[in-house]
Amino acid sequence: MEMLKPFEYFLKDIIFIVGEIITLSLLFLFVYIIFKILFKKTDYIPFLKKYKEHSKMVLKKIKRLLIYSYIFVFILLMGYNGYLFYKKIGIYENALHLASKIPNKFWTETLIGSVKLILVCIGANYLIKIILKILDKAQAAAKEYKNISSNNETIDSFFLRLRKIIKNSVKFLVVIYAMNLMLFPEVFLSNMYVLLKIYLIISGGMLFTKAATAVVDSLEDLSKRYWYREDYVGWYNRLNNLLPLFRRCLEYVIYVWVTSLAMLQISFFERFVPFGTALVQIIGIFFITRVIVEILKFFVDKYMMKSEKQVLNKQRETLVPITKSILQSIIYFIAFVLMLRALNINPMPILAGAGILGIVIGMGAQSLINDLVAGIFILFESIFLVGDYIETGSAKGIVESVLLRTTKIRDPNGQLHILRNGQIEGVENYSKGYTFAVVEVGVAYESDLKHVFNVLTSLGKQIKEKNSSVLEEMIVQGIKEFGESELLIRTVTKVRPGHHFSVAYELRNMIKDEFEKEGIEIPFARRVLIFKNQEEIKQDIEI
Repeated sequence: MEMLKPFEYFLKDIIFIVGEIITLSLLFLFVYIIFKILFKKTDYIPFLKKYKEHSKMVLKKIKRLLIYSYIFVFILLMGYNGYLFYKKIGIYENALHLASKIPNKFWTETLIGSVKLILVCIGANYLIKIILKILDKAQAAAKEYKNISSNNETIDSFFLRLRKIIKNSVKFLVVIYAMNLMLFPEVFLSNMYVLLKIYLIISGGMLFTKAATAVVDSLEDLSKRYWYREDYVGWYNRLNNLLPLFRRCLEYVIYVWVTSLAMLQISFFERFVPFGTALVQIIGIFFITRVIVEILKFFVDKYMMKSEKQVLNKQRETLVPITKSILQSIIYFIAFVLMLRALNINPMPILAGAGILGIVIGMGAQSLINDLVAGIFILFESIFLVGDYIETGSAKGIVESVLLRTTKIRDPNGQLHILRNGQIEGVENYSKGYTFAVVEVGVAYESDLKHVFNVLTSLGKQIKEKNSSVLEEMIVQGIKEFGESELLIRTVTKVRPGHHFSVAYELRNMIKDEFEKEGIEIPFARRVLIFKNQEEIKQDIEI
């Protein structure tokens, strides 16, 4: 019999648990039936008949509340039974022990507490309805503000999330109130308050993100109306490109801030909160750095490229990319030092180590230093500029860019030559002030040279009037050489820098057409074939 006692206790516990479940179910069913009967009785009261539909909706909400309450109490009851089973305490015996300690006024207080809880739930439901109506009006007013429709979706998303937060928070408070009525230990209540705070912090952070996005979108829409004018279009285009970055940085700051506040609610994670503050500072430094860089670029473009002289414009067009690159590097370096300071890291040892490393790298990269030095001299001595037509030992064409280390030259055939500045030697610049379009044309020995020169001189006057790139009339320098079948006449035309090829092409076309009109022959190589029979060949040999 002693061996069967544990089994008897276990069987008693199982039967008692089943009894608890049945009793709990019947209790909640009884409460629901009572409410149902009460709401049916309202149909017989004349002044309450007009609220019939509303009473049905309230009854549905009470039913839903009772179901949720039943599930909540059921989980608590089963959890408590599981705890007793884990501690090897008899559930039935424990219930008898607790029942013996229940004072006479327990049931009265329980009934009063239940009524209070039901009234609180009903009041919370009406409170939620009132708040939701206020939010609906606020949402409509926000959409109608200055007829800004670009962020309607953001506003809808913001208020949808706000409604959800308010509903969940009120329900959470009702649960805490119920636990307080049920005399839960203080540690449970304090933990529930901590969970509520964390939920409100995280939800508020997400809500603030939506609000910030809506505000940024509204400001962007307003800026298009009031700032997108001729005087401010440069500023607008520059700073408007930073709006996506501003949104992301703002979101990251909110996320870090929310995480830090949530960590403050738990003592174990309080030690990590200072890192959140440092991270917020780093994000702020990064964004401000980008803004400063864009403003400096705008000033460089606006004031360095503003000149009426073509030569100065070419010089500035060459120096502007270098200036931007240098300023950007300086700003980012300062930002890096400030970020290290934000992390409480002394930047001096790092900078000293970087300096030593730079010296070591410099000793092993002399060709790179040579390129940089050559690039500096090219820029400041204006050996050639962007847009110049130059010819070096390995490339010729129009200069597209001049950087500290490399120079890019676009060949007339379209190829792009990228040359190291240290390798550029023997530069021929066709764009310094002016250049000559040299055209050489051959005429027959029988030609009247005086007539030829007059025709060429006339063509020089025509192209001077026709082409704005021609600075002076063409000069016929005379006979350059005596060829086998032609006299080579040399002409030179003073033109603007970089236009010598186009003017020379145009001149050749004009000379060809004019010579044909004037009957001036341009000799060309000819091959004469003489056909003979064998007898004629023998006669030629004998002779």
